[in-house]
Amino acid sequence: MIAVLGLVVGVVVGLFVRPVVPDGVEPYLPIAVVAALDAVFGGVRAMLDGIFDDKVFVVSFLSNVTVAALIVYLGDKLGVGSQLSTGVVVVLGIRIFSNAAAIRRHVFRA
Repeated sequence: MIAVLGLVVGVVVGLFVRPVVPDGVEPYLPIAVVAALDAVFGGVRAMLDGIFDDKVFVVSFLSNVTVAALIVYLGDKLGVGSQLSTGVVVVLGIRIFSNAAAIRRHVFRA
């Protein structure tokens, strides 16, 4: 319940404050959001499976975001940033849909 309340407060504050993302970080933000969503869906799946561990979730969340951003940064430095960005989104998208399917099976028994 505290997490949901924190999420709602964060969204409301974000809507009113309107934070500005620096230009240097802007290309990495969508990738970081997709990586964070992957960790969240994995955490929900683990919770429904009864194996959720808060330490594992925090480490997974931070490492997913960091590794995804570093891969895209490396791709930018090598001149293949868009290809690596697409690869990261595809891999994380597959994981998100896999976790969403597991959550659906668990919740709806289907």
